[in-house]
Amino acid sequence: QVQLVESGGGLVQAGGSLRLSCVASGRTLSTYVMGWFRQAPGKEREFVAAISRSGGSTPYADSVKGRFTISRDNAKNTVYLQMNSLKPEDTAVYYCAADYQGLIPTRNKIAYDYWGQGTQVTVSS
Repeated sequence: QVQLVESGGGLVQAGGSLRLSCVASGRTLSTYVMGWFRQAPGKEREFVAAISRSGGSTPYADSVKGRFTISRDNAKNTVYLQMNSLKPEDTAVYYCAADYQGLIPTRNKIAYDYWGQGTQVTVSS
């Protein structure tokens, strides 16, 4: 079992930046594929980015490619999501998730076993 806690959300103007953090406790993070998802009001939770156990593979959603960067520090049991050039359509609750069984990072939210409580990101125009 692993517990995930996100932080770093907030209110930012369009074009600004935020860095989200996800700290894991209970088990070492290096045994998990990690992902970031987001959910806007009235919409389904959608994939944002994922990262392999070693950090060598990092798929992104097309909507954030080139603007967002996922990374991990296994020594700190932390995963990050650097978000640059933010747009109003990035407004959502952002969740980190851990996939214990996975060997490669996946966009499929069903594959993820553990979820954080989420952190709100609001981008004003």
